[in-house]
Amino acid sequence: MSFPLLTATAALPAIGAVATAAVPAARRNAAKSLALVFSLATLALAIVVLVRFDPDGGRYQLTESHSWIADFGVRYELGVDGIGVALVALTALLIPFIIFAGWHDADPLETGSKRWRPTQGFFALILAVEAMVIISFEATDVFVFYIFFEAMLIPMYFLIGGFGDRAHEHGEEVASTQRSYAAVKFLLYNLVGGLIMLAAVIGLYVVAGNFSLTEIAEARANGTLDMATNTERWLFLGFFFAFAVKAPLWPLHTWLPNAMGEATTPVAVLITAVVDKVGTFAMLRFCLQLFPEASKWATPAILVLAVISIIYGALLAVGQRDIKRLVAYASISHFGFIILGIFAMTSQGQSGATLYMVNHGISTAALMLVAGFLISRRGSRLIADYGGVQKVAPVLAGTFLIGGLATLSLPGLAPFVSEFLVLVGTFARYPAIGIIATFGIVLAALYTLVLYQRTMTGPVKPEVSAMPDLRARELVVVAPLIVLLIFLGVYPKPVTDIVNPAVKQTLSDVDKKDPQPEVEAAK
Repeated sequence: MSFPLLTATAALPAIGAVATAAVPAARRNAAKSLALVFSLATLALAIVVLVRFDPDGGRYQLTESHSWIADFGVRYELGVDGIGVALVALTALLIPFIIFAGWHDADPLETGSKRWRPTQGFFALILAVEAMVIISFEATDVFVFYIFFEAMLIPMYFLIGGFGDRAHEHGEEVASTQRSYAAVKFLLYNLVGGLIMLAAVIGLYVVAGNFSLTEIAEARANGTLDMATNTERWLFLGFFFAFAVKAPLWPLHTWLPNAMGEATTPVAVLITAVVDKVGTFAMLRFCLQLFPEASKWATPAILVLAVISIIYGALLAVGQRDIKRLVAYASISHFGFIILGIFAMTSQGQSGATLYMVNHGISTAALMLVAGFLISRRGSRLIADYGGVQKVAPVLAGTFLIGGLATLSLPGLAPFVSEFLVLVGTFARYPAIGIIATFGIVLAALYTLVLYQRTMTGPVKPEVSAMPDLRARELVVVAPLIVLLIFLGVYPKPVTDIVNPAVKQTLSDVDKKDPQPEVEAAK
């Protein structure tokens, strides 16, 4: 039997979570170091997976299949295509930066106080989320995917509700109440989506007789499984609703600003750069592959919702007073672009959407982590409390600017390529939708540059006059992300070469081809 590489990649952070949680309470620094070591080991395994994956090989590679609950047709099946392997690599890459950035976020609340925040629990929960996200990207059995898709809500609930941002304008008591509200809202929204999906999963089993993604898709393709039109549409809606909540897509997005605003900065990055990607990934893997006809049927409505997300999220970002909530609304706008690219049903759109998932993860992590370093120095999330930071902390301001420019998709930085591909792919089939979506770029420039202007330029406010610049640990967190943003902005080919074959197979699933450009006949 070959080494179960995919299982190992997901199991290693799970083992790390248990080991970190078991470290004695008095040795919190040892717990942090142990969590970091496990995250780096997981990254090493993810790199091995990436190296062993052949973009020109079979659709699903490094596969594993074992009987699990035979009476119900449930098998433990894993496999990665180009899209899955790219997101596994992204997750494994970001977690060490998240851990290192949150090095002091679960330290005691007060120096010398007997009130201890459970440091071991904080880092153990992060590793637990990593394990569940990775196996969600690897699962090719619908039931296995569903279990981990839902299970990741538990550690996320405790990370949001139990470890909030200390920079709160209304004091610890109010902050605790708002954290609890944000955590419960996150849990309820995603549980409702998960329960609706569970009904659809059961319905799929009744229709297909098993949960294997590959077997069901093959049966659909060769005509041995013929779903009634209404049945397929209802099943599609059950799956899509859960993924739209996770993504998040307007109008199911309202949990995200609360969760990101009240969570610690590393947890906010974990939410939007890692966890939310499971929703958009699942639209590509499950919705389009299992329900191709229903996907085409629902496309016009989904494109409208995606465009609303783009414009609505950007408009609300323009009006935000809170730095973290501004980034949250900007992410809602960006996820609108990703979903737009997926359902444009063109190779450029879906390649751009997949690349956008990777690039958004890196750019949002860079911007949000630098914003977190800024907030920790001033003790406030309000934009109005800053001014002139670039004069006292130029490196911090410079990295903040690069992260912001990446968010507005400046040419030369990674998100530009993905956003350009999404818009090109959308224009090719839905020109009116593409034109409206383009206004999101204008609004992104507005909220990003206004944020930078109000926080970093102008007279130096007395409260920031003694603000220190980025420290060595913080530079170690931010510098590699900035390098990646520039590298993938100039040379995205390593990622596109991996994802493009999988995108072509996805388009084949829904029986779609790229529209041919209209060429005026020569006179």
